[in-house]
Amino acid sequence: MKHIIFVVTIILFTLSSCDESTGIIGVSLDEGADKLEVTDATFNVTSRSVSSGAVWARSSTGYIGKVKDPESGSYVTSSFMSQFAVLEAGQFDEALDEIASRDENGDIIADSCEVRLFIKGHYGDASALMKMNVHELDRPMTEDKRYLSNFNIFDSGYIRSDGIHQSQMYTLVNYADGEERDAKGYLENVCIKLNGPYTDKNGVTYNNIGTYIMRMYYDHPEYFASNITFLKNVMPGLYFEYAGGLGNMAYISSPQINIFYRRYANENDNDTDGDGIMDDYTIFSGSEEVLQTTSISYDDTSIQSLVEDNTCTYLKSPAGIFTEITLPVEQIMGSHPKDSLSGAKLVLNRINSTSSDEWTLQPTKYVLLLEKDSLSNFFEKNQLPDTKSTFYTSMSSTANTYSFDNISTLIDKMHRTRVKGMKSDASWEANHPNWNKVLLIPVSANFRTITNGSTTSKVLISMTHDLEMSSTKLEGGDTPLQLTAIFSRFK
Repeated sequence: MKHIIFVVTIILFTLSSCDESTGIIGVSLDEGADKLEVTDATFNVTSRSVSSGAVWARSSTGYIGKVKDPESGSYVTSSFMSQFAVLEAGQFDEALDEIASRDENGDIIADSCEVRLFIKGHYGDASALMKMNVHELDRPMTEDKRYLSNFNIFDSGYIRSDGIHQSQMYTLVNYADGEERDAKGYLENVCIKLNGPYTDKNGVTYNNIGTYIMRMYYDHPEYFASNITFLKNVMPGLYFEYAGGLGNMAYISSPQINIFYRRYANENDNDTDGDGIMDDYTIFSGSEEVLQTTSISYDDTSIQSLVEDNTCTYLKSPAGIFTEITLPVEQIMGSHPKDSLSGAKLVLNRINSTSSDEWTLQPTKYVLLLEKDSLSNFFEKNQLPDTKSTFYTSMSSTANTYSFDNISTLIDKMHRTRVKGMKSDASWEANHPNWNKVLLIPVSANFRTITNGSTTSKVLISMTHDLEMSSTKLEGGDTPLQLTAIFSRFK
């Protein structure tokens, strides 16, 4: 039996890697044994563009800025919220009496505090002058609630009225960093100084918010025992609101709150000044362990002309256009009723952009294929593709295609679901209009690198809606797509 499985696997791999028709192939496993007959057939597949509407807004990347979509003419605006995580090993290494930064009353203080927004990428003109507002949250946004890309954080009462409200002008190229820019490993960032007086919810005023956080740490270390207690009792998060300018959209990775202070030197320090005082700092970072959400605003009526273009289909982000595909499930299963469906390959060809615009949108890198009615559940539950009913792939730069080499398990599942439904209810199909429909969705795939000895591999750890500016034009619409199915049986 192991030999049979091995031979079948080799055959299917060969067929799924070939775009040409295979005809009928008979394979004799050994003399006198049953013969495995493999057949392929091609089926037409219909597709169309559909407006995505608001999408699940959680992401490990924050998006802020305003740009004009060169295809639809719509202005796209993004703002984002970030929470901040505590360090597992403890936020401050020093005992209270080891802190050298003190006020006139002898109480510890932070010498300064800042937020750094590190830019992992952008769309548009990096030199365009932009403006943001930074707002403190009144309470933390929680994991158990549903936040879509059109979520209005102000109307929902999350912004603290008497908390931090600070404006910041910026460019994505920070010319003011000077020598810092020349340092090895420098990352472009926007720096927001939070050195103004800060008043907490109890009416106590500090020289800056860094001092407030430091004193909370030494007065209530239990608040820093977990991210949940920190968010609930100390810092619920910050909202970075687009406030002005036009020309770029920044993709923010790992925002940080940095608190600077001085401490007394110890025997392990290299006290070059000889004054017994060392500069130090601590970091609270936005990460995958805490929540980040993006709010997106755009004129969805402006993309309707693209949705209605039947000469092709689109994949467009952020929160723009998906491609809906109707799979010919019953034609496939009915064409070979005595055979097993062993493979089903679907290839989507990209149509190259003819635009010479400087800011032509790039195609999305990763796409997810899943049943239409399972869309919300997939992202709300932070699921990963299972290669049974959900699949993902990346664009082949050489072939200029997105290829799903075998979605036979999904087709078989749809067929079985329909057969079972029709047995109990003759009108089942009419009541389940999406039973054979899938969506193709732009996604962001996050990987973790795993090293085992000399071998290094990447493991997919999370998948979210792609909220970067991107657009992909695919063959489809009035032109049917082609799906190649592979059937097998023993004779």
